[in-house]
Amino acid sequence: MRLRYDERFYSELTTTMYDFSQLNSEMQRRLEAYVASRQALDPKTLGFDELLQRTGRIRAHWQLVLDELSIYDREGLRSRCEEAQNLLHENGVTFNTYEDDPGKLRSWQLDSLPYVISTEEWDQLEQGLMQRSRLLEAIAEDLYGPRTLINSGLLPAELIHSFPSYLLPAVTDQPARRPMLIFHGTDLIRNAEGQWQVLCDWTQSPSGTGYALENRITLARALPGLYREAPLKRLAGFLQAQHRALASLCNSQREQPNIVLLSPGPGSPGYFEHAWLANYMNFSLVEGADLVVRDGQVSMRTLGGLRQVDVIVRQINDPWCDPLELRGDSLLGVPGLMQAARDGEVEIANALGTGILEHPALAAYLETICQRLLGESLLLDHRETLWAGDAEHLPRILAAPELWIFRDITEPAKHLRSERLSAAEQSALLNQLQKTPWRYVAQARLQAATSPVYNTRSDSFEARNINLRLFSLIEPDHLFVAPAERQYRIMPGGLAWVGEPGTLLMESHTVKDIWVMAPVPQPHISLLRQANGPIVVTRDGTDLPCRVADSLFWMGRYGERLDIRSRLLRETLGRFLQEDQSAEESGMLPDLFTALEIQSPDPLETDDPIAETDVPFKYKQLYLNYRNRLLELFEEHHADGMPWLFNHFLRNCRAVRDHLGDDAWRTVNSLRQRFNDMPRTQGIIVGQRQLEGVVTDLAAFFGLCNETMPHHYGWRFLDIGRFIERVLCTLELLKLALLSARQPGIPLWEVVLATTDNFTVYRRRYRSQLHPSAILDLLLFDETNPRSVGYMLKRLERQIQRLPQLSSSPYRNQESRLVIQATSALHLVDIDRLSDIEHSADSRAVLAQLLDQLIAPLSELTNAISHSHFSHVEAPIQLVTMQS
Repeated sequence: MRLRYDERFYSELTTTMYDFSQLNSEMQRRLEAYVASRQALDPKTLGFDELLQRTGRIRAHWQLVLDELSIYDREGLRSRCEEAQNLLHENGVTFNTYEDDPGKLRSWQLDSLPYVISTEEWDQLEQGLMQRSRLLEAIAEDLYGPRTLINSGLLPAELIHSFPSYLLPAVTDQPARRPMLIFHGTDLIRNAEGQWQVLCDWTQSPSGTGYALENRITLARALPGLYREAPLKRLAGFLQAQHRALASLCNSQREQPNIVLLSPGPGSPGYFEHAWLANYMNFSLVEGADLVVRDGQVSMRTLGGLRQVDVIVRQINDPWCDPLELRGDSLLGVPGLMQAARDGEVEIANALGTGILEHPALAAYLETICQRLLGESLLLDHRETLWAGDAEHLPRILAAPELWIFRDITEPAKHLRSERLSAAEQSALLNQLQKTPWRYVAQARLQAATSPVYNTRSDSFEARNINLRLFSLIEPDHLFVAPAERQYRIMPGGLAWVGEPGTLLMESHTVKDIWVMAPVPQPHISLLRQANGPIVVTRDGTDLPCRVADSLFWMGRYGERLDIRSRLLRETLGRFLQEDQSAEESGMLPDLFTALEIQSPDPLETDDPIAETDVPFKYKQLYLNYRNRLLELFEEHHADGMPWLFNHFLRNCRAVRDHLGDDAWRTVNSLRQRFNDMPRTQGIIVGQRQLEGVVTDLAAFFGLCNETMPHHYGWRFLDIGRFIERVLCTLELLKLALLSARQPGIPLWEVVLATTDNFTVYRRRYRSQLHPSAILDLLLFDETNPRSVGYMLKRLERQIQRLPQLSSSPYRNQESRLVIQATSALHLVDIDRLSDIEHSADSRAVLAQLLDQLIAPLSELTNAISHSHFSHVEAPIQLVTMQS
């Protein structure tokens, strides 16, 4: 008999004598605050509490956690929480909604208090989740096979066929070769009566396992004593079993099957997790453009050509996976993927079509379906659900619509709550319910149990509602057994987040680790698996996806461009501070604006006769215009601004997240924080400090890439991108400073040396005054100087020679010829004719010709490399607009 709320329970809550005497004073104070926060809640919402029994005693499985946390005083526990938050930030644990806005990449708050489940409670919950997995698999196989649920009238046909994720191309009369559902997630709560209640299932591209493991690792590092002493079940074994299950799907039975994780790309809300899982499980992270169907087989485009794919772990929802047979406007999927899967040429986890199991209206019929398909009663209750298309359900819905939360099955992610609708919107909803009732599902409002959350500001515990996501996996050895004999395992942990029942994970600001207590302490499970025998030694090579190589190349170019722009802007700001505000001439500011590729402010024109005659005032205004134009470069939405340039660098970094080391990624996050703060830059000096930090972080990033990335093809493309950008910018700076400047001379030469970070080198070599010939030798011909054109050409030639050559032609390819052309121009120039640039027109003409001969082939180098190595990664173009 389930408990029901009554007034006596609230009376007991307010009069219960709580016994916290076994804990120290700090923990007693936190728990007293927790009791007070519960009493402040609406009495009608109170019920079961995760931490406290109705008698006032602490639940046994919480006692160990509180005992361990009692050793921390106010500052100690707060500092541990800050450490956890810093770790999440450094590791880049984020959700993002908008690809081009780095400010939308937000981290969540990880609560230092885990969500604790006792061994006894877990055993019951685990059995219910295992049954649910068997039931969902049985439903999927029936709906895409014999369709007995529809033919017998147990499920209305219009309920199934109107749902966007029911795929008619997946229907077959052949028995299933293997389960459709390999892995899935289930959202649930504990309600106010203390009962587990399922909210929904995630069967297409379930997310959260990577976040769950990252939260566990973070909390273990921030609170090592608590993690070490607690007898909790470990998570890593679940992911190891998931890897084995996916490898077992491979039809070719190869020792090293090619498993890829198909992601929508860096713009996806869960892209961090996609990259994290691909790296952890040793999968190739791919996007739709990386895959192609040839002769019925799915292959991955790599530098070495097409490589067959055996298993696809998809993070893309059903309708978007194949624009040929499903949504024709999809730019995320792979044309022909559906047919390849039907023919058994590739295995997809989960199978295309499993999205039907996310239908919100299925819950209204699950109890009956469970009895029909499994011959069992449903062990885990679902929230009460009514389908408006059912003639028996609609009158109940219309009688009291304010009691329900509505879902439109044509837009499954959309929730409609009457209290958030205007009177006109409520009236329109009621009309739609009567006109097209089949579109709507009504879900009962829920009251959830309370659980403690740590408030770092007040150093107290607060009562909050918690949502949980738990994960189920078919046992790797049960993939090809009879359906009745299949067994599933449940991840002994998961992801929890704060919010009222049904709150979406991305809408919550606080998450919790889920701890499932074990009878005895569990052994640590390594992230790396012990091999059973010899393994094939491999190196990074031609199996690198072309898109990854392309992104690494542009990461190098945009990173180097950002570095040079930061150095040049820093020097410009410094020179600006030295300018005379009332001087008639603007010094070299117009030349520096040209170098920055921004337009100088126009001379002031005014109809005010007084302002026209007040010359000092006029030039002060011009000075302020220069200042404002420079500060505009720090603004977020400026077309040529620093944040805009960083966005391009960040987008390419995120596209190759699984190829960057943890330390390198921490520097990217440091840069992201700087650029998030940059639009608030209010002055020249503050801007200089910001740019100095950017230069330092970029140097750290590229230094770490150079030290930690294997020096194979991916690193070579990164290096080539950097040095193409560097050599072109250096040549343009030399051309400006020595040939085309309005105010040539020593000040501008100093800027060139400072921007290329050669000022110290020059002073050490030439202690006399600056001279153009010495500058040319240092920045053009000195092949021992990493900033000289000669050095960069040699490096580019060496790196290009070591790229994979797809052609068997004995002749040099286009990119090699371009570098040789530039190198020859540099080596063959008559250096004696460059000795008097300041006074000789002939020397200036020779220099201009040389710089043009260098810039022309190097400007074509990017296109040549793209044509040779990236040309088969064209983005798909939507030719026809699809009507919804």
